[in-house]
Formats: sequence, C-alpha cells, structure tokens
Amino acid sequence: MIWENLTTINHFTLLGLTNNSHLRSILFVLFLSMYWVTLIGNFLIIFIVYRYQELHTPMYLLLSHFSVSEICYTTNISPNMLVLVLLDHKTIGFIDCMIQLYLFLSLASVETFLLTTMSYDRYLAICKPLHYHLVMSNTVCRRMALVCWVFGFLIPICPIFFIHKLHFCGSSRLNHFFCDSSPLLSLSCTNTNQIQFLQYFISSFVLLISFLIIAISYVCIIFSILTINSPSGRRKAFSTCASHLTVLGLFFIPGILIYVSPLAHVSVALNKWLSLFYTELTPLLNPFVYSLRNREIKEALKKSIQACIHISLEKSNRRRI
Repeated sequence: MIWENLTTINHFTLLGLTNNSHLRSILFVLFLSMYWVTLIGNFLIIFIVYRYQELHTPMYLLLSHFSVSEICYTTNISPNMLVLVLLDHKTIGFIDCMIQLYLFLSLASVETFLLTTMSYDRYLAICKPLHYHLVMSNTVCRRMALVCWVFGFLIPICPIFFIHKLHFCGSSRLNHFFCDSSPLLSLSCTNTNQIQFLQYFISSFVLLISFLIIAISYVCIIFSILTINSPSGRRKAFSTCASHLTVLGLFFIPGILIYVSPLAHVSVALNKWLSLFYTELTPLLNPFVYSLRNREIKEALKKSIQACIHISLEKSNRRRI
C-alpha cells in the first residue's frame, strides 16, 4: 500500500469522559488534586535523591529517572484533560494530536522499561546480594536508564509515522480524553489493518515481555523472602512486594487489555475508564509505593524538613534583631 498524506481534517474534537455536568465538577477537583500530588511527590523524590549523597545508589538513581518520566507522562495528559473536564469538548489540532500521541507512547514505553529495570535491580539486591555491586554499579545503572529513555522514544516513531500518513476524511469527533491510537484509527478512511498489526506487535513486545521479566523477578524475590527467619522481616518484605505488585498490576493489566487483548475494541467507554488507571492513578501511587515508604527516603525527607524549619527560624530571628 502506498501511504499518502491525504489528511483533510486539521483538528479533532475530544469528547472527554462524561457529559454529566455535576460529575464533571467532581472529576475536575479529583483530577486536579491527583495531578498536584503526583507532581509534588515526584519532585520531592528527585530533589531528595539529588540532595543527599548517600542516596546516590542504583536503586535511587533509577527511582529519580522514574520520577522524571512520571512528571513528563502525567503532564502530557492531565492539563488538557482538566480543561476537557470543564468543557463539553475540546478541539486539538492534528499536529498537536500527533505530538501528544507520540509523547504518550514514548513516555509509557520509558516507564515500562524503567519498571522492568527496577525489578531487575531489586532481584539482584535480594536474590544475588554478593554479586550486586559487581553487576549493578552506578555507571551501569546510568547506562541502563539511558537505554530505557532512548529505546522508549525510538519505538513509537514507526507507528506515529504511518498514523500521520492516514487519510482522515469523516468525523473529527475523537471519543477519548486524549489522543490515543485506537480512537484515531477508527476515524480513518484508509485501511488500517497494517498499522493495527504493527501496533499490536509493538505493544505485545513492550508490555508482555516487560511484564514477564517483572513477574519472574518478583517470583524469585518472594522465594528469597520465604527463607528469612524473622517473621517481622518476612511480613515487611511481603508488604513491600504486595504494594509494588498492586501498582504494577494497575499499570500493566489495563494496558494489556487495551493494546494487546482482543477485547480492546469491545467498548470505547470501558477503554476510556481503563486508561485512567495508567494515566492518572499509577503516577499518583508510584511516589508513595516505591519511594516515600522507603526508610532512607523518609529519613532524607525528615532531614530536609528540619533544615527548612531551621532556616526559617534563623530568618525570623534575624528580622527580630
């Protein structure tokens, strides 16, 4: 097939989540609160890891990269969605839509690869502690993080190129709260079978292989935890693993259902609400689950708060003098 840029639509109208005006007000307050908490939590993690030398270890370096990806990921979706929640609909230009879709797919891929790398790092630390510092140094960690970012932004280029070349000549009403590939393909007048197959192949590769690696890592981690003699140590380790697996499930399962499962095209409304799990909920939970529950992070945060209070008291005393 020869793909030509026959696009006659230069904008799309995003329909959002609901037409209920009362529900829209509630959703606006809820999503605005979630967005700000997500930003504050992730910025805190980046600041703390950068500020304290003792946190310059592979685990925390990966967490800081993950927080950067979370900030970019949620900022690509949330501000436009907040405007859309207040209005009946929102118009987005064709090029802007393509940029949002590319950033969404890229940052989602980066997050997936970083989560996989973080699970491998935990596997080495818990299951292979004697070899950990030989295998996972800060230099190796930075290189792995760089690979995650580079491959994350390279993978969506091909599908975005073909979607950009599609012929959109019918309705411009996009039944979603952001520019996603499936709703876009449903508006095309061109045969999209090849692009759908390409999207299915890439999604399967990114999501399923990453999910499999993470699952194997955590199975090994759980078996290692069972060898811990202390009951309180086992409970704490199981609690940490359970919270990690819960957030991972909220990120991966909706993504697999939408992009890999044959159920993907059954219900557009269901897909929209499932998308909220990995666009809004998991970015909110990740700072708390992966970092702010961690003892070292909490101690560093405590030191930062005490330092801020001390500086504030000094300033107030100088003003009195």
